[in-house]
Amino acid sequence: MTTPTAPSTITIGTTSTAPIELSLAIEGMTCASCVNRIERFLRKADGVTDASVNLATERATVRFDPAVAGRADIVKAIEAAGYDVRPEPAAATDAATTSLTDETDAETLEKARELRELGIKAVVSIAIAAGIMALMFWPGGVGLSMEEVNKLILWPATFVVFWAGGTFQRRAWTAARHHTVTMDTLVAVGTLAAWGYSVVVTMWPMTVMHAGIEPATYFDSAAIIVGLILAGRWLEARARSQTAGAVRSLIGLQARTARLVRGDEEIDVPIEQVQPGDLLRVRPGEKVPVDGIVTTGTSSVDESMLTGESLPVTKAAGDEVIGATINTTGSFVFRATRVGRDTVLGQIVRMVQAAQGSKAPIQRLADAVSARFVPMVIGLAALTFAIWFIAGPEPQLTRALVAMVTVLIIACPCAMGLATPTAIMVGTGKAAEAGILIRGGEALEAAGRVDTVIFDKTGTLTLGKPAVATLDTLGGGADTEARLLALAASAEIGSEHPLGAAIVAAARDRGVVLERAAGFESVTGGGVRAQVGETAVLVGNARLLRDAGVDPEPLLAAAAAIAARGQTPVLVAATGAPLGVIGISDPVKAEAAEAVRELRARGIEVWLVTGDSRVVADAVARQVGIEHVIAEVLPGDKQAKVVELQGRGRKVAMVGDGINDAPALAQADLGVAIGTGTDVAIEASDVTLVGGDPRLVVSAITLSRRTVRVIRENLFWAFAYNVVLIPVAMGVLYPFFGITLDPALAAAAMAFSSVSVVLNSLRLRRADVRPGTGGATGRRRAAEAPLPG
Repeated sequence: MTTPTAPSTITIGTTSTAPIELSLAIEGMTCASCVNRIERFLRKADGVTDASVNLATERATVRFDPAVAGRADIVKAIEAAGYDVRPEPAAATDAATTSLTDETDAETLEKARELRELGIKAVVSIAIAAGIMALMFWPGGVGLSMEEVNKLILWPATFVVFWAGGTFQRRAWTAARHHTVTMDTLVAVGTLAAWGYSVVVTMWPMTVMHAGIEPATYFDSAAIIVGLILAGRWLEARARSQTAGAVRSLIGLQARTARLVRGDEEIDVPIEQVQPGDLLRVRPGEKVPVDGIVTTGTSSVDESMLTGESLPVTKAAGDEVIGATINTTGSFVFRATRVGRDTVLGQIVRMVQAAQGSKAPIQRLADAVSARFVPMVIGLAALTFAIWFIAGPEPQLTRALVAMVTVLIIACPCAMGLATPTAIMVGTGKAAEAGILIRGGEALEAAGRVDTVIFDKTGTLTLGKPAVATLDTLGGGADTEARLLALAASAEIGSEHPLGAAIVAAARDRGVVLERAAGFESVTGGGVRAQVGETAVLVGNARLLRDAGVDPEPLLAAAAAIAARGQTPVLVAATGAPLGVIGISDPVKAEAAEAVRELRARGIEVWLVTGDSRVVADAVARQVGIEHVIAEVLPGDKQAKVVELQGRGRKVAMVGDGINDAPALAQADLGVAIGTGTDVAIEASDVTLVGGDPRLVVSAITLSRRTVRVIRENLFWAFAYNVVLIPVAMGVLYPFFGITLDPALAAAAMAFSSVSVVLNSLRLRRADVRPGTGGATGRRRAAEAPLPG
């Protein structure tokens, strides 16, 4: 279970402040050892409570106490680790009014520039290396001796090593000044060793020969190593940019302009100029630019990008509209309430970005290994040099140098660093496209282990839009029914419960005059009590009436009959006496039965746990195919059921949408909130289903299992690559088969390992995690059908 991020608050009058979160773009990271070093320096900084660095997104997420540290202190800690912080785009300074598109443009352009520069250096380096190799293998083709060729190729090789490879040396030097080593250290030491040895052989060949050393040069190896590593990083960066496609797709949904209404004048303005409170007109076929409330006009809005509902939703005065949804028919004017990053779309983008920058527990092994990996490789390279120099065949120094360079080049922890974050980026992005918002890597991994799913009923398996279907006043007439509805609705005005809202809506639809209640009290798991004028009113279940000293017996037969019809009975008492029963119907979602069927097909045990009556719960369970039912429970009982199942070794997912589900959502191994539910439930959850389709529970579990499988594949190949090829580079095959590994092949293999991990993660983009589809008309008809008796 993931702990929700606490809001940033400051306690007035004290020096204690709640931690706040800061995300920074990092320059210069190349491997998992870079990630570990930055995290280590950040966590040692004063005021920092937690820090997580993601190699795939190249960002650091830091939680710190603002009373102790500030952004400048965080940046200083990162620079102390030997890395730079990329300046934030100017557009990001105003979170409320900045368009999501503009916010990402500067960073996208900067990364595109870096990618282009990397590609140019790689192409130039490989082209020069190819020319050097041609001259070295066929010196007679240009009529030059080998000594003359060496002097000729010295200059282009030097250019490649220090121009294209200069980034490795600068970062290696920065790391050395901070008494550490990184992947750049391995590349810099390897290429400089090959280049430096070749320079000595070229400039002082006779001295080398008198020392008994073979006058062989490795300018071609130094140049091709730089070129291939840069080419590999270009391919890796290009592939990594594709993992962020989901965020770019989400941001691309936002409108670029809005039609601002100023008196009798209407003008088109850029989206970033829209302020809360502005009146905006949306014409047929246009996107709703920001979130707001309709003031005039009526239309139908396609909200499929947000809810997955294929049919447009009618909007009239007082209804909420969401930015990036599409107006299909009429024209309307609405007042902007949330703009920029505060919109629903902005919040979704922020959740996806946070999830993509998170870590999964499975990554801890890779982090632990990579933290010690580079120093271990340098030690193995030194050991390799010593063994070849002491016990190797002639020419010993040359073979020792080549073997050492090969070990330094081939030992790449990049693949280990990319194995988990790239898969998480693609997995969470793919989930977002399907309407599943996953809080982070921990939740993504937890979803894959789920073997038990508990569903709440109202708003989860049912539409959550209950309506009054029956008024039973124990034989009373229309006047008694009107009084029953008036008292119950007046008492429920202050309630947020869906059943209470249904009673209030029914009273208003029938023109019943309501009176504002006094002394309103919500009784958890029971109902409400309130004072309506001179009448003390109880609205809820039999337990509520009994606890208040009212005998519910006269109402129980009517309640049972209502429940037998699949409706929820709500008992009402007035002035200490039973008054009547209100029957409320909440249709089952058309997709609920399919969701349960698919979960059971995957070997997952399904439960229905609800506060509703046993008869109603059984009716819903029969319709959707759930065998395990617990009814008439309090919120604490839901949490207790989760604990009980966990005690039996089950990995439990709780799916709910109400405030009363929050304790169980927080207790479960995976909390899944229906996005149409309350903010409290969503905040307590690990996964939010934006559209409320219960089949998305299946999609989330399926995608999680696929993502974790890809992570394990990535980690296996990352470790296997090093376990197999480092000994080969050291020369373990030479005594048996006379085989050694060329440094250029080592560079190619190193590049391939990183690229292969990213490409394997990108396979998740082809996964179809959308819930099964049927005819829209049929779905709507089934959704509107009442519960069977």
